[in-house]
Amino acid sequence: QVQLVESGGDLVQPGGSLRLSCAASGWISSIWTMAWYRQSPGKQRELVASIFSGGSPNYADSVKGRFTISRDSAKKTVYLQMNSLKPEDTAVYYCNADISLTSGSRISAWGQGTRVTVSS
Repeated sequence: QVQLVESGGDLVQPGGSLRLSCAASGWISSIWTMAWYRQSPGKQRELVASIFSGGSPNYADSVKGRFTISRDSAKKTVYLQMNSLKPEDTAVYYCNADISLTSGSRISAWGQGTRVTVSS
């Protein structure tokens, strides 16, 4: 069993900042790619940012220069620092992780989502 628990979503004014966190727990052997996705009403879920273990981060063009993804491997946690937030960033943000379990299986796990609302 693996759990991803997100936190940090909130209501923020345009131009503001938020920091999302996602902590993984369970029978984890290794975590490979960790990523943040988001989904707005009526839209498909989209990749916001991803980071491979020991690798460089990747960002959607819409968030480059404003969002920063980072991870703490010891804590099995990924973060998303969001600056200069815009109303179009409003969405439910989901954490995703590519995980090797102690059983030898490999899974793609999802968190329950955390809501970010950017509005004045």
